Amino acid sequence: MKQWQKQELREEIRRRKLEHTADESSAVIEHLLSEPHFARAQTILLYSALKDEVPTRQLLDRLVSEGRTILLPKVISATAMELRHYSKPAELQQGAFDIMEPTGEQFTDYAQIDVAVIPGMAFDREGHRLGRGRGYYDRFLSRVPFNIYKIGLCFPWQMVDSVPCESTDIIMDCVVSV
Repeated sequence: MKQWQKQELREEIRRRKLEHTADESSAVIEHLLSEPHFARAQTILLYSALKDEVPTRQLLDRLVSEGRTILLPKVISATAMELRHYSKPAELQQGAFDIMEPTGEQFTDYAQIDVAVIPGMAFDREGHRLGRGRGYYDRFLSRVPFNIYKIGLCFPWQMVDSVPCESTDIIMDCVVSV
C-alpha cells in the first residue's frame, strides 16, 4: 500500500482526472440517494461542485422540490465558511475559488442538520478525506454537533488505499462512490 504525502496525492488525483472522461456522476448520485442516512435526511448540507467534483446542481434542485432544507457553504474569510439556505439556482453567485455560492439566508442551527455531504480530492475506505489544503471543512465540522452524519462523495478514481491524515482532519462516517 502506497503511503502518500498530501501534496503528492493531490497531484495524483489531478492526473487521474485527466484519464477519466466518462461521466460516472449519475451512478454516484444514485448511490448517494439510496444511502439510508441521506434518504431520510430532511436538512442537508451539500456543496456546489467544482468541475472536478461530483456535480450536485440537479441534485440540489431535486431535493428542494422534495421539500428538504438544503444548505450550502459560503467562504467568508481566508479560514472560515458559513452556511446559507439554498432554494433555487438564481440564489447562486460566483464566490471564492470560483465556487458558486449561495446568497440565501444564513443558517446557524447546526443541530438541525441531519447529513453533511462533503467533497474531497481523495478518500479512503476508513473515511479519511484529503481536501484541497485550506481546511475549511475540517474547521467547520469540528465546530458542529457530532450527530451530523458525514458522507464523503467522490468518483471511483478518487478512492485510494490510504489518505494521509492529521489530528485536525475530520473523518467521514461513510464514503459514497460506485
